Amino acid sequence: MPTELRFTDGEQGNVAVHGDEAVVLWAMVDGFGEATVSACEDCSARVLAAVAVVDVLEASAPHPATGALIDLADDAPTLHVYVAEATVHDGQIDGACEHLRWRDPGFDEWCDAFGAARRKRKTY
Repeated sequence: MPTELRFTDGEQGNVAVHGDEAVVLWAMVDGFGEATVSACEDCSARVLAAVAVVDVLEASAPHPATGALIDLADDAPTLHVYVAEATVHDGQIDGACEHLRWRDPGFDEWCDAFGAARRKRKTY
């Protein structure tokens, strides 16, 4: 389970949820399964439909990050919100997953949103 969840609209909006709050949020919203458009099969990285993010959060129990996440989704310049997970080791953030099994085009969009390097991958 991640010790940090980072949410972005791919431009200027960003929300980070840390530690136990990240774990609780992820469990409360069932990993944003109902809002997921595209996702890595090995971690919490995903592309979410912005409108569905609001619906999922409004239907869940209150959480300290709910307001900020609803604002992020409502103000998103595109139809999507992006999630990345990180684990903190000795104060350093490590996104250890290489997303090797994430094969749909949402991966490229996610990379753009986070400024992540793309890797060469096989398509099937």
